[in-house]
Amino acid sequence: MLMTNIAILFTEQPQQSRHSRPGATPASVAWALALSCWVSVCAAEPVRVATFNLALYDSASGEILERLNGGNDPQACALAEIIQRARPQILVLNEIDYDAEGAVLAAFCDKYLAVPQNVSQSAAPAKSITFPHRMAFASNTGEHSGVDLDKNGDVDATLGSRSYAGDCYGYGVYPGEYAFAVLSQYPIDKAAVREFRKFLWKDMPGAQLPDDAATPEPGDWYSPEILAAFRLSSKNHCDVPVDVNGRVIHLLLSHPTPPVFDGPEDRNGRRNHDELRFWTDYISAATYFTDDNGHRGGLADLQPPASSLQPSFIILGDLNGDAFDGAGKEGIAALLASPRILKYPMPTSQGAVEAARLQAGANASQAGPHNQDTEDAADERGPGNLHLDYILPSSDLKVVASGVFWPESTDALAALVAGAEHPASSDHRLVWIDLAW
Repeated sequence: MLMTNIAILFTEQPQQSRHSRPGATPASVAWALALSCWVSVCAAEPVRVATFNLALYDSASGEILERLNGGNDPQACALAEIIQRARPQILVLNEIDYDAEGAVLAAFCDKYLAVPQNVSQSAAPAKSITFPHRMAFASNTGEHSGVDLDKNGDVDATLGSRSYAGDCYGYGVYPGEYAFAVLSQYPIDKAAVREFRKFLWKDMPGAQLPDDAATPEPGDWYSPEILAAFRLSSKNHCDVPVDVNGRVIHLLLSHPTPPVFDGPEDRNGRRNHDELRFWTDYISAATYFTDDNGHRGGLADLQPPASSLQPSFIILGDLNGDAFDGAGKEGIAALLASPRILKYPMPTSQGAVEAARLQAGANASQAGPHNQDTEDAADERGPGNLHLDYILPSSDLKVVASGVFWPESTDALAALVAGAEHPASSDHRLVWIDLAW
């Protein structure tokens, strides 16, 4: 619209006003002002967006909050320093415990992010960082279904056991484990947030339901009674509108189940595929979605009927899929191929290249580029380091810079991610982009 207005101003040449300076017509003055505004828009500071799987969980509900309340938890201090060094303005956190009061998220923000950290013992501590807009999301993890979802013959409602976790809507030994949250320096339109936590797997057209190979019927590993309760999302699927300097950008958040830890029925692999397909469909023309408030439709249905514009979005989080290596390649590959997603060089780091070389093992036979890895996974027993954490903007946006926080071993900040088995912070790395439009 701005460029159209500039073109009109440039071609219109009304008579010169007596109040104009010599040699300047109103049109030329308007052209200069419009051009100045356009340059100002183009020169606006980009917005840094990041995603980070914190791996901030414990063995029972309440333990993470107890650790954080002391203000000196070593893991939380290291996680906070990484975020402070990266300086994102919008940040998605995976694997941080959920509680209805938001106490865990508040403790991490107020007692760690808002306090300068220097776990790395660098020359100067990192600067504190604050996010006035926060939102934690309820998760299917650790919420018991009341049915035998893992089909081990036992419906176990005893908190803390693997058997309990297997019968939850999403695997978790206590409610709220592995949940996610958003931190933002821009306003979140909380009234417009859509959650799809209770959307049933069977309600996805063409769902890849687990199959019992011993029968001729497809997708029949689960009984109709179980499918009537089985939710698609292992944690949640959320559409979170954020107002970035007057432009609404929809953050599309999820954390699909790992496509492993199952049998020939491939229940986790198929669920991972369809959790990713949810976004592939949501950003296209599909309309089958019904959110937890009963509102139907996909992303395009949020626009006024007369509008020809597509809403801007960013899909981000730990998507548990590597298009080249490990299990579950198909779901993430299909999402990456969507024409609605911006095709840009993926964020990289040299630390990931060094790690793959030094750790060897399964890394030596991988097909994907090591510099895109975001998880320091098992090497000897596989699958090796993987690219699991993504920031995928809509095609109307542009990325002007990006990276993965994975310092090389010679960097003082490497202490924040050192140790493949027991890292100071997380087995995942923070991923960031600088976004413009």
